[in-house]
Amino acid sequence: MTSSLCFNLTTLAYMVSMVVFFVYLATRNSGVGLAGSLLAYAGLGVQTVAIALRWKESYDIGYGHAPLSNLYESVVFFSWTIILIYLFIDLKYRHRVIGAFVVPFALLAMAWAQLGLNSSIEPLVPALQSNWLLYHVITCFLGYAAFAVACGVSCMYLLKARHEMSSSLDVTAGGLMGLFPPTRVLDDLNYRAIMIGFPLLTIGIITGAAWANYAWGTYWSWDPKETWSLIVWFIYAAFLHARFTKGWVGKRAAWLSIVGFCATLFCYLGVNLFLSGLHSYGAN
Repeated sequence: MTSSLCFNLTTLAYMVSMVVFFVYLATRNSGVGLAGSLLAYAGLGVQTVAIALRWKESYDIGYGHAPLSNLYESVVFFSWTIILIYLFIDLKYRHRVIGAFVVPFALLAMAWAQLGLNSSIEPLVPALQSNWLLYHVITCFLGYAAFAVACGVSCMYLLKARHEMSSSLDVTAGGLMGLFPPTRVLDDLNYRAIMIGFPLLTIGIITGAAWANYAWGTYWSWDPKETWSLIVWFIYAAFLHARFTKGWVGKRAAWLSIVGFCATLFCYLGVNLFLSGLHSYGAN
């Protein structure tokens, strides 16, 4: 068994999980929703094995580094962290419908990695030859994943809030929106996901600064990646500040969460693909 085969199986599992979640939206059958979650869990298990195999394969060919060294490996790891955060929320809150809005993020990441990116294992560039690689990348991507979950939940919130405003029907009586958790629960999940992601992003920025000093001799150089990381940090800091001091909840919080995740995606992918700088190795 190879990591490549396991990553293909992972992509298949996430795709079937997403389809099953869509069937759950149509049928409102709780057993179907449970099946969607179990398929996502199975995909996470296979993906965990695949990442471990790829790490071993790196040692087998003489490179010996964690599978976090290029765009392909980072996208695969991003999808893994999304499902990991989703698993935590699913086990704690058991609102199956959230899977229909979160699993597609992981599926899109895996599909892009498998179909559009170079999957070869290559030696580390000098800047990546540091133990800070693990600390920085893992904390950043766990933070990104929490923001992805918050974005999915925020989309649910806006759909539900719009439906409640435009319909005089009791949403708890049935219909697609009857599957959604109450808006206060969705708003709370958005807040809790960001409360998970924000400290992780903060640690990621700090470890990144330490790594930059090790690799390039300076803690901060206003490289595009560093600048956009700071922009993302300020957006989510503003989210939390507004919630604590101004009582921002509901639609404004949901929109700010979506804006924050768009900025996160640009920080992660846009900077790598469209801007040049010290992190240009991340585009390969």
